[in-house]
Amino acid sequence: MKEENENKNVLLESAVEGNAEALEKLLGGIQDMVFNLSLRMLGTIPDAEDASQEILVRVMTNLGTFRRESNFHTWVYRIAVNYLLNYKKSMFAHQPLDFEFYGNDIRYAVLDETEGMIEEESRQQLAEELKMSCTNVMLQCLDADSRCIFILGTMFRIDSRTAGEILQMTPENFRQKLSRIRVKLAAFLAEYCGLSGVGMCSCKKRVEYAVKQKRISPERLEYLKLHPLDSHVLEEYKDEMEKLDELSQVFDELPMYQTPDTVRGRMEMVLRSSNMEKIQEY
Repeated sequence: MKEENENKNVLLESAVEGNAEALEKLLGGIQDMVFNLSLRMLGTIPDAEDASQEILVRVMTNLGTFRRESNFHTWVYRIAVNYLLNYKKSMFAHQPLDFEFYGNDIRYAVLDETEGMIEEESRQQLAEELKMSCTNVMLQCLDADSRCIFILGTMFRIDSRTAGEILQMTPENFRQKLSRIRVKLAAFLAEYCGLSGVGMCSCKKRVEYAVKQKRISPERLEYLKLHPLDSHVLEEYKDEMEKLDELSQVFDELPMYQTPDTVRGRMEMVLRSSNMEKIQEY
């Protein structure tokens, strides 16, 4: 661990001094973390791609201000969280959700259960796509601050001390808020989500409805085309944290993803642009 930290410091110093290769490597080490946080906070892949690029540029242009008073990843989280909490360009910023609306949509949707409309293999794929999409969208029913607390504590497994440092609150306050949010989400899942084992909704039965409502597209399976991160990579972003309830484990099953090629490509263009020196001086 000591050697790893020393290597990270050398990389940081080199990137701050203008070494393009070191900067690219440094950004490459955090881009998956940034993308997954953006995806959970914003609820759609296109919004997450756009926000990820903006966050990575902010990290790059502010590297000179990093004073090593905290862990580098904690510093990156703080930049990302501050940006995402104030992000107003996402689909759900313009079309906000709440649990009442989402619950009514599940309860009163007219489902077409005609057998044979979709082949079983396609239904399985579409149901998986719907599960990933729906669970991310469900998070949008929380207000931005609560959503961030839940994501950091439950999905990224960040310990309360570090999370409190990121969100500028005490560890005790973070734990209390996280507990209340988990209870709220667990109550919703227990009533509505079939993944919890007791809820009324079934991804497989809801496929036709989701396709008709244009919530998923058989021609464009956005989540299934993403590449899940290897489990050993995930450990870099997770700390052990005590489970507070069982139903919120629905979210624990969601995979973390590699940054899409669109974001990687945009960042490579930025890093190799003729204006790179001006950006670093910004």
